[in-house]
Amino acid sequence: MTETLKLPIIDLSSPDRIFTANSIRQACTKYGFFYLVNHGVEEGLLEKVFEESRKFFLLPLEEKMKLLRRENRGYAPLYAENLDPSSISKGDSKESFNIGPLGGAKAQSNLNQWPSEELLPSWRPSMESYYKKVLSAGKRLMHLIALALNVHENFFEEVGALDEPAAFLRLLHYPGELNSSDEEIYGASAHSDYGMITLLATNGVQGLQVCREKFKQPRAWEDVPSITGAFIVNMGDMMERWTNCLFRSTLHRVMPAGQERLSVALFLDPKEDCLVECLESCCSESCPPRFPPIRSGDYLTERFRLTYGS
Repeated sequence: MTETLKLPIIDLSSPDRIFTANSIRQACTKYGFFYLVNHGVEEGLLEKVFEESRKFFLLPLEEKMKLLRRENRGYAPLYAENLDPSSISKGDSKESFNIGPLGGAKAQSNLNQWPSEELLPSWRPSMESYYKKVLSAGKRLMHLIALALNVHENFFEEVGALDEPAAFLRLLHYPGELNSSDEEIYGASAHSDYGMITLLATNGVQGLQVCREKFKQPRAWEDVPSITGAFIVNMGDMMERWTNCLFRSTLHRVMPAGQERLSVALFLDPKEDCLVECLESCCSESCPPRFPPIRSGDYLTERFRLTYGS
């Protein structure tokens, strides 16, 4: 029987920033995950995003394939991804849609793809509004994460991470009914996120599990329940590198729940040319840096290449 994990709840609106930063530090060193409440994204907007997301995934496959993923933007069909390169699975039983930065140089001449306004007239404005709101919450959270790491709260701005960050919004659809198969099917196979931080919202259907000790066998998985109105936040591999493994990038997966599951994740990653190197507050003579410096864009490009096999 899988245990249920009781994650800490972080209040983004709390006036006691030092207490909140210390709570984040404890959560990130112990779990790599926490809940975020009072983040400023209205419940009505989140409901609208799930409604519009469901409408898109209900479209005929040929309509969705017109927006097939390119430059990490657009649609990826069932089994297009395998997040666990060691797995012999045919791929993850989910479909997804990625939206990249909305403005600035990082938008790269509007590489984003959008469904037809005739089919889904409210789709683009809903997604753009949600993207901006969650990105704002993520940037405010990064100030507290900086304090949690004993650096200046504007540290991530000062190193250029949040100057036109590589923030991607990902809509995810896990079908409720799957064809029976002899192989084990995963909604999302075991993986850690690649970048800085992830802010996840779900439609309340369970399925997310974490494994806190990713190098131990056999793996022990714990369920992460949804909390209405809260984001589930986790650290990515890039943050683990930055903090010299002080903050955990925790292994997680999504198991089929027997019913349709929708989620929406914002991956907040640094600007492509941001240099990710061990923080001085996270290393010492007895604990030297474990990873060489690397530019954010180079690191992410290689991770995506391995995921998509191209």
